[in-house]
Amino acid sequence: MLANKRLKCLKVAVLADSSSQLYVQSLRGYGFEVGLNLDIYEADFDQIDSEIFNISSKLYSEDWHYIIVYQSVEKIFSKYAKLNYNEKASFARIQIDYAKSIYQAVSECSKAKLVYFNFAECSDNVFGNFANKTEYSFLYQIRKLNYELMNLAQEAKNLYLNDLNALSSTYGRDFVTNGKVYIQTGLIFSFEFLPIISKNTLDIILSIEGKFKKCLILDLDNTLWGGIIGDDGIEKIEIGELGLGKAFVQIQTWAKQLKERGIILAVCSKNNEEIAREPFERHPEMILRLEDIAVFVANWESKVSNIQYIQSILKIGYDSMVFLDDNPYERMIVKSNFPELTVPELPADPAEYFPFLSKLNLFEAANFILDDAKRTKQYQEEANRIHLQKSFTNEDEFLESLDMVAEVQPFSKFSAPRIAQLSQRSNQFNFRTVRLTELDVNNFVSSDEYYTLSFSLKDKYGDHGLISMMILQKQNSRQLFMHSWLMSCRVLNRTAENFILNTIVKLGKENGYEEIIGQYIPTPKNVLVKDYFADNGFINEGGEWHLSLINFSNRKTFIKSKN
Repeated sequence: MLANKRLKCLKVAVLADSSSQLYVQSLRGYGFEVGLNLDIYEADFDQIDSEIFNISSKLYSEDWHYIIVYQSVEKIFSKYAKLNYNEKASFARIQIDYAKSIYQAVSECSKAKLVYFNFAECSDNVFGNFANKTEYSFLYQIRKLNYELMNLAQEAKNLYLNDLNALSSTYGRDFVTNGKVYIQTGLIFSFEFLPIISKNTLDIILSIEGKFKKCLILDLDNTLWGGIIGDDGIEKIEIGELGLGKAFVQIQTWAKQLKERGIILAVCSKNNEEIAREPFERHPEMILRLEDIAVFVANWESKVSNIQYIQSILKIGYDSMVFLDDNPYERMIVKSNFPELTVPELPADPAEYFPFLSKLNLFEAANFILDDAKRTKQYQEEANRIHLQKSFTNEDEFLESLDMVAEVQPFSKFSAPRIAQLSQRSNQFNFRTVRLTELDVNNFVSSDEYYTLSFSLKDKYGDHGLISMMILQKQNSRQLFMHSWLMSCRVLNRTAENFILNTIVKLGKENGYEEIIGQYIPTPKNVLVKDYFADNGFINEGGEWHLSLINFSNRKTFIKSKN
């Protein structure tokens, strides 16, 4: 296997009931393209059961980060075809029980996350269209199986579905698989489809690892509506259910759904701001409104400088952003200045915008909670804070004026989804970059070996929500180890880190501890905290940082505790 110390290494096991060599090669190659060095174990052909259900198998001899299981619809059809009709009616239930047993076995014997392929729908046409009305048909059973897999994935927190069925529907069954190649070689996927399914697999893994898109930056003219608002006026721009206007309704509806899922929307347009805002305020066919936009920038500055301004408010990496613009020149300039920012090459015809973008799967998610919909309001409030900050010449006076109040709580099963999400989203203020799933968080909740703390923050402009979490391991009777400490970049420079340090020192003293030990594991994104321990009284001892609680003096903070 190729080695590259600059790439993050992940250990992945692939188990399939069909030929998987080319899939593994494609997976490894695409991994390098997205910054992952994949150490892949490929199980022998059609040995899923012997690997999963044998505690002495190669699968359990090493610690894998991810286990990928793929059963082909061709193989399970051959099982279905041998059954009598009474047995066929129970086929989906038997298969879902099998999937549950795989998940249970993996969960008991490994800490790996399980990526499980669902099944591309196909019909043998034994019943024709009547297949939709009888539970004895293969089509009925496959659809039922996929539905039950979705239900299972909601319950099984470490199970993630690789949606082969959706890809098959998008690209077509004949593109996904080549019947002749399968008969001759046992290879299910066509050569053309291999890069697509490999990308889809790694989209899931990247999102779990905290590498996903958080923001969609939108141009306006000929991107959100047809025409040029400054020249054509609000009455003549194309938006609505007539003609080409439908294409822009599709894009706006898509963006609106993303916003409601928690993706940040920003506007970056070369326009007079008053004119650019007018459609959002007055046009009856607009789907997006000003309240949907976290940061609205319309002026005659370069889009490069305006994107920099948007980033300064959002405080997220450029690699977490997507920029949509119909103008190839603007796309080229932005891409050349921000190589890590995703800039899709939109088709020339707006009617093709939405089909093109939906295929790209730009906004993969590892989880979702209803509180995500509040994110736009939080960034709008942050823009107000930044505007206020400019009116103060003294930083301390500004921070004092915010009237910040923090609530500190131990982890709970109620807060577990939000804490897991924060661990996957936070990259810069993150000392060890340990990614947690909801299952991981719940394990900490039920453990007596750790102190867990979550921090929420409010000020006079609004509610920041969950901003930070801390896991302290009871290393021995006198030492606590910082298993995880991470904080949202939305609250940098608010003295939140000082408040948190004061809080854990107080907790340590109250429980008889003498030292807190921290560790910094560098990543390309967490250089922000590289010197934190040295700057805050920790002493380096063999690569670990020790803080004496006896000699500690509280750090300056403008945050008061609600507790």
